[in-house]
Amino acid sequence: MALHLFIACAKAAGALLIARGVVWLANLFLVAPRSDPLRNLPGPEASALQSHFGTVDDPDITPVLYHEWTRLFGKTFRYHGYGSHDYRVFSTDLRVISHVLNSPIYEKPWQTRSYLERLLGQGVFGMEGAEHKVLRKLIGPAFTAQAVKEMSPAFFQKAEELRDRWDALISAQSGTIDVAHWLSRTTFDIFGLAGLDYHFNALHDESEPVYSAYRQMFAISDKASQSRVLKQLYLPILEKIWPDADDKNTQRCQKIIRESGLSLIKSKRDAILAEKPDFSSGERDILSLLIKSNLSSEPSNRLSDTQLLDQITSFLFAGSDSTSLAITWCLHLLSLHPDIQNRLRAEIISGPPTSPRSSKRDSLSSVSSTSSTTSQVQVDTIDSLPYLDAVVRETLRVMPPVHGTVRVATADDLIPISHPVVLRSGKTIHANEHIRIRKGSVVHIPLEGINMAEEIWGAAAEAREFNPDRWTSLLASAKLPTLGVANVMSFSFGGHSCPGARFALIEAKVILATLLAHFVFSPVEGIEIGKFNSVLTRPFVRGKLQEDGIQLPLRVDHYVESHDDA
Repeated sequence: MALHLFIACAKAAGALLIARGVVWLANLFLVAPRSDPLRNLPGPEASALQSHFGTVDDPDITPVLYHEWTRLFGKTFRYHGYGSHDYRVFSTDLRVISHVLNSPIYEKPWQTRSYLERLLGQGVFGMEGAEHKVLRKLIGPAFTAQAVKEMSPAFFQKAEELRDRWDALISAQSGTIDVAHWLSRTTFDIFGLAGLDYHFNALHDESEPVYSAYRQMFAISDKASQSRVLKQLYLPILEKIWPDADDKNTQRCQKIIRESGLSLIKSKRDAILAEKPDFSSGERDILSLLIKSNLSSEPSNRLSDTQLLDQITSFLFAGSDSTSLAITWCLHLLSLHPDIQNRLRAEIISGPPTSPRSSKRDSLSSVSSTSSTTSQVQVDTIDSLPYLDAVVRETLRVMPPVHGTVRVATADDLIPISHPVVLRSGKTIHANEHIRIRKGSVVHIPLEGINMAEEIWGAAAEAREFNPDRWTSLLASAKLPTLGVANVMSFSFGGHSCPGARFALIEAKVILATLLAHFVFSPVEGIEIGKFNSVLTRPFVRGKLQEDGIQLPLRVDHYVESHDDA
């Protein structure tokens, strides 16, 4: 009798689950889309299960795609996410962008935060609300202009080590170097010194445990299929109870990183506590500054060692990978534009316009990095080079390491617009009016698209062109504060903009100044470089992505100063 009762209950429960599933699917695919206000927005068509993700997130085609979509549908429209039922807002309207990135209503989707947390822990880039504000306040002192200057010896030291390694490579072998690989090792080393006061020495030995673990972990992430990502997001328990080889390797890498990081934090904190009570002395690396700020804050706002490690791990990813990619893309662009490269090299060798011209090519690039005072003077000198500044900004504009970002509405909202939107019914929503969005809807913010928007940067061809000279006579439309740090959206905007932007800019300038004073970069004959999006926009050789992965080979030759240069 009991068995029959159990079977009957099980059948009833199963029937109830099936019924609820049918209702959920009917609401998802049929009912909810019909009442979604985004349904009325213009945008590209798609079949019931067709997604636009494959095109909207592909940096190989988006410069042209975004231009075409904007021409057809205006600055604010909708596209299909996981199918025709999943309407998502796409906008290059700066008023829309400013509203979404500054309003507390909009947050990173749980999927994004879960993905970042899985790899990096609960760092500042995945936080929202009051918790995010507390963390921003805590990490602020580590990224002031003066703090970055005091970290500059690490920039010079590792830039010079990279120069010396390349000197040896192109003397002993051919002149082809995978600059993406070497710059990744360089920026990792720099963050080790400037961020942790720790020598990874990845430039000399990339088998160092922490660096090796970090690179392996992200190599697995880069090659992950869409189905694998969905499994990680929606069935994370499978990684624990039924891990595959990649899951086990990722977990092993994370263990190495966390054990090493927690040991370093403990050592740092013990050393700081042995100082004077005001913690004013000691190193100026980011970890020391974070620990001091943490110890000085209200006890209720203090972070645990694990939480401190999560911040460092997040900055290691954001500060190391994104900066190395920015420099990599810059060298790629300079190789394709030798006239710009030569002009930039001349400025680096000569020094700032107000300085006496030097006939020695090492005037800026070879000053010893052992002196903090000297390095800070050199940072000011390099940072004052106008054409170098223009080249770096222009690289970030046309090749942003972060392709785009998304936000989800946590409540119904009215989004103000500054450009009219013509609905599918033919009705027009005029400038200074609003479009409606309901709770749970996603807004896609195309950082690259805004960086190349015609109304900001000129006609389509001109907007997509790599032209550093635009920064000497910037259009009024490109001077708006809504364009973010350095007048580009590459560091995002508002309360979630990158706190380490100045660190990244100075680091990039120091490395570029060091390399360009000694080497000439040109494309490798017979290969074509493509771009693909895997959290960050990464380079690959067309036809060899699966075989060779991330790479950007360039021909590198020694620079020989001519009499005309002297």
